[in-house]
Amino acid sequence: MAAKVKLTRPELKRYRDVLTRLQRYLPMLKLKQQQLQMALRQISQHRRQAQAALEAAQQVVAPYRAVLRDVAGVNVEQLSRPSEVKTATRNVAGVTIPVLAEVVFPPAAYSLFATPAWVDQALADRREVSRRRVELDVLEEQNRLLRRELTKISQRVNLFEKVKIPEAREIIRRIRIKLGDEMTAAVGRAKMAKAKIAEGGSFDDLELPDVAEALENS
Repeated sequence: MAAKVKLTRPELKRYRDVLTRLQRYLPMLKLKQQQLQMALRQISQHRRQAQAALEAAQQVVAPYRAVLRDVAGVNVEQLSRPSEVKTATRNVAGVTIPVLAEVVFPPAAYSLFATPAWVDQALADRREVSRRRVELDVLEEQNRLLRRELTKISQRVNLFEKVKIPEAREIIRRIRIKLGDEMTAAVGRAKMAKAKIAEGGSFDDLELPDVAEALENS
């Protein structure tokens, strides 16, 4: 990119404007990066807690696994599966993430007289496992969405810091050097013009715009 830049005053102004925009936008990107990192740390903690709660709930239902197969007319496995998962949304650093609102289960329609008393508790415990699993799934989705956004923002921060801003500064430096060389040459021609005037010469062989500019800046 830098090799194709015209070393002119309009380009100097353009790249100064570019550099100003980059330097103004970079702190906002870094702030968003920090917010995402903080949110991900919180979600990571919640995920660990949710995983521990799920494992604890699974240990509670472990004794039921064998006997539930013998409960006639009651499909505990099916009744313990969510019929609907309701979620809301929350905005975190410009990213919309799901938030668990409610886990809905199918109605437990079975005869209380024809089934053992412990079936109710077993069903409640199995539903707790399902609820904890859904909670963990939602946290995993939050983590996925925020981590994807963090990757994008981090790439842009690196691009600005390591490529775009140094590139703009280098182009500005090159243009300044070129314009400085041109000004030095113009001043030299202006001095020659003064010498010719003093000797009774003329401006015919000189570049008048450069001479005038050099005289103004000398």
